[in-house]
Amino acid sequence: MEKVKKNFGFGCMRLPMQGENVDIEQTKQMVDEFLAQGFNYFDTAHGYIGGKSELALKECLTSRYPREDYILTDKLTESFFKTEADIRPFFESQLKACGVEYFDFYLMHAQGTTNYQHFKDCHAYETAFALKKEGKVRHVGLSFHDRAEVLDQILTDYPEVEVVQIQFNYLDYDDVAVQSRKCYEVCRKHGKPVLVMEPVKGGSLVNLPDDAKAVLDALHGGSPASYAIRFAAGFPGMMMVLSGMSSLEQMRDNLSYMKDFQPLNEEELAAVHKVQEIFLKKNLIPCTVCRYCTAGCPKQIAIPDLFAIMNTKSIHNDWNADYYYEEVHTKPGSRASDCIRCGKCEKICPQHLPIRQLLQDVAKEFEK
Repeated sequence: MEKVKKNFGFGCMRLPMQGENVDIEQTKQMVDEFLAQGFNYFDTAHGYIGGKSELALKECLTSRYPREDYILTDKLTESFFKTEADIRPFFESQLKACGVEYFDFYLMHAQGTTNYQHFKDCHAYETAFALKKEGKVRHVGLSFHDRAEVLDQILTDYPEVEVVQIQFNYLDYDDVAVQSRKCYEVCRKHGKPVLVMEPVKGGSLVNLPDDAKAVLDALHGGSPASYAIRFAAGFPGMMMVLSGMSSLEQMRDNLSYMKDFQPLNEEELAAVHKVQEIFLKKNLIPCTVCRYCTAGCPKQIAIPDLFAIMNTKSIHNDWNADYYYEEVHTKPGSRASDCIRCGKCEKICPQHLPIRQLLQDVAKEFEK
């Protein structure tokens, strides 16, 4: 893992877009600036942006820079293999999509109670370890969305796992569903370096309620994102903090304070704790906009967008939210009330949200 230059990585799940397609020119600019500033870690998965993330990295990164200039992480996702025999062809297709001959890190994706047995039955971990021996993977790890006890079991079953990617931010630190702190402690117990995802919780810790923003503004320091990312990066054993950046402006802000990283001081930590308390009183929907739920929705309901509108109305009493609900994010047959309660969304939600009930709440608020 010696090639990792700095503890901040480029998460490629939320690249800049032009309509339905990745904004290739802006992504190239972002890649160039990221590398020029001394950072070199990129994280993708086959399902990101509907399969467009890997291809964008080939066009913007791997075809333009020598292989030794960057570190590339990809993932094995449950929905892309049914049997053990499917894994290697899928893996080879990922190498081809990314335009590389090996991955620096290959992660068993979004591990938890609902899919771990499938990975075990298909010998997915064993296949990844074999790929490492063949030189097609440098390091094998996992990304995780579940309770700490499940992570403990996986790391006990597979001590050869080298790194663990967990959701970790100041809002989820003691959250009973996400269990950021407990999962982090399990990683430390097993001696595994940690990769952090969702340090700004899908943008929730960037677009703060006014009263929370005022607390951080009073520090006269950086942006709201800076406090969230520095909070996560300040814990021992944090090898990498990832940010899903969707504009050059976001990237420049992040690089400005991660180039010469400093953990939060006591005054900044106290402010973050105040912001935590403010959020807890708001009772907002803790959606990170990963969009895993929308892919399999038979009614094509834009679940994360509806939750974002609901939160906007709760935080700002923003009556424009009604317009966005009716005119932008819903269409006949795909309103919140059109949910058929099949539960596919809940099975795949990394936050373990009661989506069916929440959609009823949304319908009650916006479909009066």
